[in-house]
Amino acid sequence: MRVFRQENLLVKVCADRAELGRVAGADAADAIRTAADARGEARVIFAAAPSQNETLDYLVAAQDVDWTKVVALHMDEYVGLPIGSTARFSYYLKKHCFERAPIKKVYYIDEERGDDLQAILERYERILQASPIDVVVMGIGENGHVAFNDPPVADFNDPLAIKVVELDDACRNQQVHDGCFPNFESTPERAVTLTVPTLARAARQICAVPGKLKAAAVRKTLLDPVSTACPATILRTVPNATLYLDEDSFSLCNDREWDWQ
Repeated sequence: MRVFRQENLLVKVCADRAELGRVAGADAADAIRTAADARGEARVIFAAAPSQNETLDYLVAAQDVDWTKVVALHMDEYVGLPIGSTARFSYYLKKHCFERAPIKKVYYIDEERGDDLQAILERYERILQASPIDVVVMGIGENGHVAFNDPPVADFNDPLAIKVVELDDACRNQQVHDGCFPNFESTPERAVTLTVPTLARAARQICAVPGKLKAAAVRKTLLDPVSTACPATILRTVPNATLYLDEDSFSLCNDREWDWQ
């Protein structure tokens, strides 16, 4: 593993996805354990995507995490898919994390309010504001999004904690690349997402980004100006974020001289 820092952002470049998952999962476990020891409870936001598979596998297997002290929150969800659909992010999180660990409490975005979007937003904003967020386990999209904050709708000063957004074409195509939907036409057009400030305010961000399809977004995240043109650039401004890459996702950054630690 190679390590450097880009502004505030700590970057760990691993040999492959397996090592990335071990390193990010171990750091996530440590952050959760530290928060739980300090406050008696750790509030953790989880992303749902195939890019998180290895990290979540390592995390749920960690022997030193007391899951009975963990409150889990749900980062984003499609609008319009029926409850129980296997394409929903809630289904992914159940199968990859929430049903595999004795978590104290899980708050899903919309499984209690059906199609009433306003009620969904109001309920989840109350949950988010009830106590600080300790850890975000996340990735970035092919278009540089964080959660479903695509470039056209991302707002670094968003007054909202959670909102409904229109998904841009690059984001919808990524869902096809990830195998979540068979084609672009079947991919939902809208989603509910936690906003950029909600994610940025967490005490710790664990951002796992493997694979060649993310290489262009990684380069922009590290080198572009900090702006909503690439929402993931916000990670360079927060105090305790770490970006975990493999050689594939880092492959377009090898032409630069980095200050390896």
